[in-house]
Amino acid sequence: MNIPRRRFLSLAGVGAVFAATATIAKAQSYPVRPVHLIVGFPAGGPNDILGRLMGQWLSGRLDQPVIVENRPGASGNIATEAVVRAPADGYMLLLVGPANAINPSIYDNLNHSFLRDIAPVAAITREPLIMLVHPSVPAKSVPEFIVYAKANQATMRWGSAGSGSASHVSCILFNAVLGVDVTMVPYRGLAPAMQDLIAGRIDYLCDSVSTSMPQIESKSVKAIATTGSKRSAVLADVPTAREQGLDFDVSTWQGLFLPKGVPEPIVHHLNQALGKALDMASVRDRFEGLGEEIAAPERRSPEYFAKFVAKEIERWSGPIKASGASVD
Repeated sequence: MNIPRRRFLSLAGVGAVFAATATIAKAQSYPVRPVHLIVGFPAGGPNDILGRLMGQWLSGRLDQPVIVENRPGASGNIATEAVVRAPADGYMLLLVGPANAINPSIYDNLNHSFLRDIAPVAAITREPLIMLVHPSVPAKSVPEFIVYAKANQATMRWGSAGSGSASHVSCILFNAVLGVDVTMVPYRGLAPAMQDLIAGRIDYLCDSVSTSMPQIESKSVKAIATTGSKRSAVLADVPTAREQGLDFDVSTWQGLFLPKGVPEPIVHHLNQALGKALDMASVRDRFEGLGEEIAAPERRSPEYFAKFVAKEIERWSGPIKASGASVD
């Protein structure tokens, strides 16, 4: 049957309207079942802690359970690829951080392109890392540590929380700036690395402020510097590396991403739900107590976060290639 061109275009237009209406209706009813939040690192680490806090708060805003799943391995790439392959329906979220910006430079054969295959929802937090040493290391500052490390680099060992993690790459860059060549000990996450630092099996570690506070307060480990542009609010007595004469400024950050192609109304709904959670005084107080800085409202849009992550990928590329760090 031949349909006149005008009639065909009319029917096509009606079809497009129905499709758009169906998408909007689906987004308005979203979510109708539990949402899964994928964390690419083991339980007990900073990513896991933040993911579980956000899952708890988002559950209240979405009126559906947010189930946190740990899928560790390959510096978050296993988790990322699971989300990349997931249906674009908004029911699988990915907690992202510096590792996702580092991986394109440290892995030669990724099965995905982060910016092409995954879409941003919003930024969540930002926090500095902290340089921790075992109490037996006779250094209370960066200058003292440099002297000690250069004299003992043949026997010293530092802990990596996983190839491509912010902890791993930050310590590589830190060692490069210090001019020392110290043996690396790899771990599957920050929690086991911290256990060995406390036990004295490694000499130093780059950790997040949020997860290292109990060990610092109990004096199980010693903090000599934070790595951000300013001092941490919860460790105001610990100077930054830059204050101690070291040209070093590294902070970690977190946010949420979705598979590419999730309808814009669902992305908007999640963005607004996350923003409302972050604006709660109880949430702000909880994060600030962990040494985290909540992303300002003007920095939470998907567009802003996409540009930020793109800049982070570019920012890490040069130093990583210069260091020669690689996984494949």
